Amino acid sequence: MVSRLAIVNRGEPALRLIRAVRQLNEEGRHDISVIALHTEAEQRALWVRAADEAVCLRDDVSSASPYLDHAELERALRVSGADSVWVGWGFVAEDPAFADLCERLGLVFLGPSAQAMRQLGDKIEAKLLAEKTGVPVAPWSGGPVGDLEEAARHGESIGYPLMIKARSGGGGRGIRMVRSADELQGAFERTQAEAESTFGDPVVFMESLVTGGRHIEVQVIADAHGTVWAPGVRDCSIQRRNQKLIEESGSPVLTEEQKSELRQVSIALVAAAGYRGAGTVEYLYQPQDKTFAFMEVNTRLQVEHPVTEATTGLDLVKAQILVAEGERLEGDAPEESGHAIEVRLNAEDAAEGFAPAPGTVTMVNLPTGPGIRVDTGIAAGEVISPQYDSMVAKVIAWGRDRQESLARLRCALRETTVLIEGGTTTKSFLLDVLSRPEVVSGEADTQWLDRVGAEMAEQPTQHAGIALLSVAISVYDQEEALERASFLASARGGRPRATHAIGRSIELAYQGRPYTLDVSQIGPQRYRLEVGDQAAIVDLDRLNEYQARLVVGGRRHQVSIVAGTGSYLVEVDGFSHRVIRDEAGIIRAPAPAVVVAVRVKPGDEVEAGATVAVLESMKMETAVRAPQGGVVREVLATVNSQVDSGAPLVRLDHGDLGTKDSDAPSVSFEEVVDPEADQAQSKALVLLEDLKALLTGYDVTGKRGQ
Repeated sequence: MVSRLAIVNRGEPALRLIRAVRQLNEEGRHDISVIALHTEAEQRALWVRAADEAVCLRDDVSSASPYLDHAELERALRVSGADSVWVGWGFVAEDPAFADLCERLGLVFLGPSAQAMRQLGDKIEAKLLAEKTGVPVAPWSGGPVGDLEEAARHGESIGYPLMIKARSGGGGRGIRMVRSADELQGAFERTQAEAESTFGDPVVFMESLVTGGRHIEVQVIADAHGTVWAPGVRDCSIQRRNQKLIEESGSPVLTEEQKSELRQVSIALVAAAGYRGAGTVEYLYQPQDKTFAFMEVNTRLQVEHPVTEATTGLDLVKAQILVAEGERLEGDAPEESGHAIEVRLNAEDAAEGFAPAPGTVTMVNLPTGPGIRVDTGIAAGEVISPQYDSMVAKVIAWGRDRQESLARLRCALRETTVLIEGGTTTKSFLLDVLSRPEVVSGEADTQWLDRVGAEMAEQPTQHAGIALLSVAISVYDQEEALERASFLASARGGRPRATHAIGRSIELAYQGRPYTLDVSQIGPQRYRLEVGDQAAIVDLDRLNEYQARLVVGGRRHQVSIVAGTGSYLVEVDGFSHRVIRDEAGIIRAPAPAVVVAVRVKPGDEVEAGATVAVLESMKMETAVRAPQGGVVREVLATVNSQVDSGAPLVRLDHGDLGTKDSDAPSVSFEEVVDPEADQAQSKALVLLEDLKALLTGYDVTGKRGQ
């Protein structure tokens, strides 16, 4: 029996295990203590607090992360006194050498054996086994491809387009598409190099590309007595650069007969490998030809497993524990009921090419309601680190059918609010994706989002005008408060100085376009804002430090806003926006990062869109581009230095080169002008309001009465 279970993971996976263990303990058959392994910076994290015990990992290790360093993990596991280990997904979850380490220490590894992991985790060996067990396989190289000459031969026999893939690893890394023989050499060499640097294994293979295909998964779990269940079939076709964003169970394009066939061949494959524990068999499906092609086996629990749990009622994490203890899977696998869809909410800025956007979480509001589940590992006050994965939460919705599930998911995602100081999330982008006709109809394939994603990210998010009005009012209030504090400080010295001006001009930027808003406060909770020849009257009701209600043109909007360094994260009726405080041509870092390179020097002329610096965060490099052209006045960043979100990198003087507009469409504002001048009674009422505002010290000029 498992009694002291150590977690070699962090965040949401760790909290997922803790909840499963608590339920097992409450059922009365177990008394398991959970031990969280964590870094010093994570000692107060939500999942560490939730564990029964904790052991700190040393940061001064040889690996990039202590969660990957076998020597440090061995030390911590010995200190913990654990008798078993759960790894979840990521880090060492598919590392057979770590499974060997657990066996050497006498620990129960809650997963497959190292031998099964090596056989099925090796994509080449898995394909060979798939062919032997009758699993459909697309045309491929039949084994590893050693050099460019061999790659050229296989390219001719397989045909183009094709894929070059690393034998090891996963997560969308080590994969490249080759459209023609002219692209083969560069793609082959880059894939080998990426495989070596990422997985420590440069071996690659080649296979035919299934165009317009769907990514289909079969969830499996096997016990030590030869029983294998395949409880769920998932569709994970909505991806960005081979990274899954939306998953559902089951697939809207498969018949029950096709699902049953996939379950049978998947069971045969994992049974032939002597597999034990949870895993996933992945396929590509071509809807036109109705053909399947085996991709790989993930020898771990997948991020998207909750959609299978939602449709079957099965707790896969609890099942992992029971199977590891030697229990049998009794009877048949539970059948699927209804439909479930999951989205991954990431700390990324879709408007900046999905650049990592971590930071301190200031507010977390999660949705509730029938069929809604949220898996997350963060709480308000915690820091989303740039060192780890960018996922903030998974929002899952179950419905009796796909239409109800999709509707519930859109409502739940709008109700999900995660405000990150200095960062942002992909919430608005996901809401846009979920409303697209291709997604609603279930027609989107694996390349669909890559085809349309850039266009979607460039479009102004809904209510962008309200977001700009909200930030302008916030800046006005901050400057007003600062001016009032300065007056009181001078008054205490006996010489009060008042420098109050009527109204303020606020300069902001959104998606690279500048906006100047003239703000006047005309009542305790009322503001008048002018943008060019447009005017808006805004009634503001502040609920707390971050939330407010705005009424513009008779329409009420729910607004959340958090200030960062040089920028604001604003959420209006569920849609997120990042608004920049446009200050004298300063180009700022979009997220906490390391400065990898600075591409300009003082005196250089740059055009709009030119790269001025390259940052690295969350293992991703991000190019920082000039929103407008100009001449570099000052370089404020230093190569190899760590910078915070919003830190100034470069200052530009906007000259002749600065006249080029951003490619992003201009934001349209909701215009609410004063009542028509020819209505005498209405005009008189407006003048009375202005007179009252003037007498009580608000921002009213003489021209308002003319």
